[in-house]
Amino acid sequence: MVAEGLAPRNYPLFSAWDYVVFAIMLCISAGIGIFYAFKGGGQKSTKEFLLAGRSMSITPVAMSLLASFMSAITVLGTPSEVYTYGTMFWMFWITYMIMVMVSAHFYLPVFFDLGVTSAYEYLERRFSPGIRRLGSFTFICQMVMYMGIVLYAPSLALQAVTGLNVWVAVISLGVVCTFYTTIGGMKAVMWTDTFQVCVMLAGFLAVIIQGSINEGGFAEIWRIAERGERVEFFNFDPDPRVRHSTWSVLIGGLFTWVAIFGVNQSQVQRYLSVEKKSRAQIALYLNGFGLVVIVTLASMCGLVMYARYYDCDPITAGFIQTSDQMMPFTVMETLSYLPGIPGLFVSSVFAGALSTMSSGLNSLSAVTLEDFVKPYKKNLTEAQYTIITKVLVAIYGGLMVLMAWVSSYLGSVLQAALSIFGMIGGPLLGLFTLGMFFPWANTIGAYAGMLVGFVMTFWVGIGAQVWKPIVPRPPVSIAGCERLNETLANVTTSAVSMATELFRSTTEAVSDVPERPPLAELYNVSYLYYSLIAVLSVLIVGLIVSFITGAQDPAELDPRLISPFFDIVCCCCPGSCLRKLHCGVRHDEQDLWDKRDQEKAAEAEHDDKERLELAEQQNGGIENGDMKLHNEVKANYSVKVNDDDALTVL
Repeated sequence: MVAEGLAPRNYPLFSAWDYVVFAIMLCISAGIGIFYAFKGGGQKSTKEFLLAGRSMSITPVAMSLLASFMSAITVLGTPSEVYTYGTMFWMFWITYMIMVMVSAHFYLPVFFDLGVTSAYEYLERRFSPGIRRLGSFTFICQMVMYMGIVLYAPSLALQAVTGLNVWVAVISLGVVCTFYTTIGGMKAVMWTDTFQVCVMLAGFLAVIIQGSINEGGFAEIWRIAERGERVEFFNFDPDPRVRHSTWSVLIGGLFTWVAIFGVNQSQVQRYLSVEKKSRAQIALYLNGFGLVVIVTLASMCGLVMYARYYDCDPITAGFIQTSDQMMPFTVMETLSYLPGIPGLFVSSVFAGALSTMSSGLNSLSAVTLEDFVKPYKKNLTEAQYTIITKVLVAIYGGLMVLMAWVSSYLGSVLQAALSIFGMIGGPLLGLFTLGMFFPWANTIGAYAGMLVGFVMTFWVGIGAQVWKPIVPRPPVSIAGCERLNETLANVTTSAVSMATELFRSTTEAVSDVPERPPLAELYNVSYLYYSLIAVLSVLIVGLIVSFITGAQDPAELDPRLISPFFDIVCCCCPGSCLRKLHCGVRHDEQDLWDKRDQEKAAEAEHDDKERLELAEQQNGGIENGDMKLHNEVKANYSVKVNDDDALTVL
């Protein structure tokens, strides 16, 4: 509801041209899926469907890595974050570059050398099948929940300001995404991600260019932002309760993003879609550059919005209800005179949603097949596994739309659900880190550490939803808003002064905040530290329990299960020194373990051939096409061994 005394803002809703642009984006995405469904005979094997036959080039892999978690929430949320709190979030570009180096050289080589399809297969090799299924189940729960929110939240935000029906958007996007992911596999996902990243960038640029023209150039926008206390790049306050400080962004943010780009199934699956380890690392570095571009453009959009509304805050004035509606509100006010441009922006928002959802669907099908179907259904043919994979994508697509419907009844819990998604990633990162960096950790320690990690993060995270942190906020004003008539000027001026003072220091008037117990201060810790808290909890508890119950003998471990941390960090040390740093892990026996895997693959191929011959006798023969598929079993079971040197950490 518009504040008393202020004139309502009238702006046009979606036009026919906007719907045309939006429809074209959906048709191109679906068309890419259809193309790869039939190119080269279609997606006939799980290796082709889930890993693109390990034949992808660097560019689409890098773009897909970028698009997977740069969702619609990023397109809508980052600009509103900068508008509301300032440019501290922009400093994540440094975190992204550190994260890329850590992920590329300490986590990626382990998955790549093992040649796994499911990242959680590592957990079985390192610990036990139970740990693997626990990790897989956790991933499935968080991704289904997250994808539903990614689908619903932007649809709701856009409905309020564009008039685009929320369920038209939800159903059309859900159907299109499920369709092209089901028939096109990983290749379709990656190439649609590439197209959708371009659409996202075009949407950002349209807002920045038009906003700069309207406000007299970006230099003027910067001056307005400085006057409004929105420009802040360094805050060295060590208090962990500071929402965004240099420490929380660089340290807490590093653990948050490594949990996504280092061990998340959606990203690991993309690393394994290229032929060589060095190519996967290059793709990850290019992705880091893309992340810097995305966060820079999104932050610039936030400054453009502030320059336009610095003296007439739309939320305080009552023109919109939430900060997520700031970007679409700005677009409709500034760009609606250009036919199709609002449609381009809406396309960029939903392109972000599509890229996240398609990546999630493909990774969910991979995890379910590898971790829950194959262990119990070992006698199925490759063609049957591929059909099951496609059916799983369709099922998860339906669950995604269903979760979007459930989200419509959650109200304010939506933000809590997004926080829970971050809290789940921390314990999983801790579990992988425990296995890769500490060869003494055993299965009991992994269970105990995982449990304590979840307890700690959920305790702090849920507590923060009960006792909301009081976050200082730079001032906003409605002094420049258009008034109904001049006779209300004095009354309105008084109301404006009160509103400006109200929002000058905090989001709530201090007098309205109920008395907080001392324990509530714990819940004030920045959300960026959730992953760090989880990782430390898993490592400390996991190691203590491992040593109490009998530590793992490092000499008995497959050396490929341990991260090559010291080989990279201490690459100039003599061999005798490195052997001591390996803590008993026999890295010089890696070739022996590779040979063992090759022998197992040969045995699996032999058993499969015998099974095919038996089926041939029972069924009177099988088609040549199916025989060709089953002769690929060796490729599916064999471990990809790369002797490519890792990229030098710059």
